[in-house]
Amino acid sequence: MAPKEMYGTQESKRNLAYEYEAHIINYRPSIHTRRANLTVKFQDLYGFTVEGNVDDVNVLNEVREKVRQQGRVWWALEASKGANWYLQTHVTSSLKASLKLSALANAITLKRLIRKGIPPVLRPKIWFALSGAAKKKSTVPDSYYDDLIKATEGMSTAATKQIDQVISICNNNISPTSSNATAYSEDLPRTFPGHTWLDTTEGHGALRRVLVGYSFRDSYVGYCQGLNYVAALLLLVMKTEEEAFWMLAVLLEDVLVHDCYTNNLSGCHVEQRVFKDLLVKKCPGIASHLEALEFDVSLVATEWFLCLFSKSLPSEMKEDELLLAHQVGDVINILQKTTHHLFDPDELLTVAFDKIGSMTSNTISKQRKKQEPAVMAELDQRSRRLNALKDEEH
Repeated sequence: MAPKEMYGTQESKRNLAYEYEAHIINYRPSIHTRRANLTVKFQDLYGFTVEGNVDDVNVLNEVREKVRQQGRVWWALEASKGANWYLQTHVTSSLKASLKLSALANAITLKRLIRKGIPPVLRPKIWFALSGAAKKKSTVPDSYYDDLIKATEGMSTAATKQIDQVISICNNNISPTSSNATAYSEDLPRTFPGHTWLDTTEGHGALRRVLVGYSFRDSYVGYCQGLNYVAALLLLVMKTEEEAFWMLAVLLEDVLVHDCYTNNLSGCHVEQRVFKDLLVKKCPGIASHLEALEFDVSLVATEWFLCLFSKSLPSEMKEDELLLAHQVGDVINILQKTTHHLFDPDELLTVAFDKIGSMTSNTISKQRKKQEPAVMAELDQRSRRLNALKDEEH
């Protein structure tokens, strides 16, 4: 069965370069807008409504020009090295010396290019290949996803009940038991509300199938709030339900720290502790000021980790404002305002690599192992207290 095509898919025969150029649109504010410095709204590449002033629009136009230029580099490499050159980046002992050198050069080139940004039209193919999702999909029959969705249709588990906690059939007087009915969970309509595709019956249906399908693939994870935002963004980027499903699978099974989305969220607690430690080491001024305010960064950072920054993107560019904040509410407002108006990826990367400095995956892994025992002990103690309270009630 052919995969279902998602929002934004172009005709398969269209020239990629033409498609790429067609995606990039310059938003030119009118002279009246420029003079009055009014707030303007427009849609981005993935159908999200963006709100900002004229300066924000100008920044976005500059970013789009950088993306155009970066796209030309990718097209040139595809022309010279071949369409799938980025797959030839793995160096093994069995390779001949000349092939090793070629693979190493490709790996270095690929790392540099990815940090500068993957052209939007190439993201589905490159994400799917390099993440390990394609390899994971290849280990099962081609019909795995369609068979999973068909086999689980109408089945009920704790996870599906959570997803379908609130069923809302608004149009055509369709009964919730009808085979044509679309189940809306409490979370689904809240997932990027107002989006031109996600916030529709079709979008809700696609998102629900991906989430329910994965809840049956891994019943230990089931469903956890936050996964709806991750899956929704994957649907927009990957274009098909099946590829979004496999991207979600590789993220939860191979990429992220274990147990981030289980019942006790132990993996997320570990990430929070690691983040707090790194904040003290990398940004001691901010860490000290927030501690003086008795502000727990998990109030805002939990959403960052559970939603994988799909709702907001943390930035250190407002350090001066944070240091001047005297109330917890002010800190939250500054962080929310900053993350919603971060349009230039180069600025974020400059902060990450130049201001904060190098932070290897090995360093983060060591920090995680260091924090795991304390997290598990804390969760165990919490569980014992809850059980004791239940026993007292009985």
